[in-house]
Amino acid sequence: MDKFSDMTLFVSIVKNQGLAAAGRELGLSPATVTARLQALEDRYSVKLLNRSTRHISLTDAGAMYHQACLEIIDSVQETENLLQTGTKEVRGSLKISAPRDIGKQFISPLISEFADQYPDVVPYLYLNDNLSNLAESGLDIVIRYGELADSNLISRKLASSRRVLCASPDYLARKGTPITPQDLAHHDCLTMVRSNEELKTWHFQDSEQHNVITVVPKRCSDDGEVIRQWALDGAGIALKSILDVQEDIKQQRLVTLLNGYMKNFNASTSATGADLNVIYMSRQYQPKRIRLFVDYLIERFQQL
Repeated sequence: MDKFSDMTLFVSIVKNQGLAAAGRELGLSPATVTARLQALEDRYSVKLLNRSTRHISLTDAGAMYHQACLEIIDSVQETENLLQTGTKEVRGSLKISAPRDIGKQFISPLISEFADQYPDVVPYLYLNDNLSNLAESGLDIVIRYGELADSNLISRKLASSRRVLCASPDYLARKGTPITPQDLAHHDCLTMVRSNEELKTWHFQDSEQHNVITVVPKRCSDDGEVIRQWALDGAGIALKSILDVQEDIKQQRLVTLLNGYMKNFNASTSATGADLNVIYMSRQYQPKRIRLFVDYLIERFQQL
């Protein structure tokens, strides 16, 4: 087999998180996929994947090879388009992940606008609040709140944001309004779950001290949109991004609390620690559709 076919196979294995699934996508038997992957690793005398019966993950060498494969495949596809049409068309898939709240309120409409301008781009929008391993996920772009830990990725700010503590007027009428962070011990708190961990340690910073409060969850969800809806229903107090709830606050469906404090799920006191960012792989070659969409997002968010 030629090297380009091997690259296509390897990208499919990583995207589908399995050899059998990659085989189904490419019309190959599991035995053929296994043999070709083994031959690929033998050729370079390096292990590309850590494999178990249920999971695969990229080795350091595999991550480097995977990124190079993506760049080469995209370059070949754009070159083919150029040869066939005489112009460098914008086409191909565009896989985007965003939190549910911001995804439905902002990202989905912007994707529709972008797709109208570039009808040969096929967008995929995945709505979830969990952090993804971008190198292994097959995603092109991840939109997330907070600071970037992985230096191998590029992060560009879409919008300034901050965490707000909020509850419905109905809830506050029934349960009272907390005056200090310590008062949350007597309130119903709605907590996010991320990677099977409850985000129940809330940090409050004012001009004098840093308060760390471990709340007792009344309801939990890994879906930020569900947390917001529970707050609107009067079920309790939520710690949310201002971008998610700004319209609810404007319409007085939610009320912000403890406004004298900077609030977060971690100890960061950075003013940018809760900003909304667009994150993508650092590549020497970036497909035109990704470059255009990132620039489009940044431009449109500046207008919001």
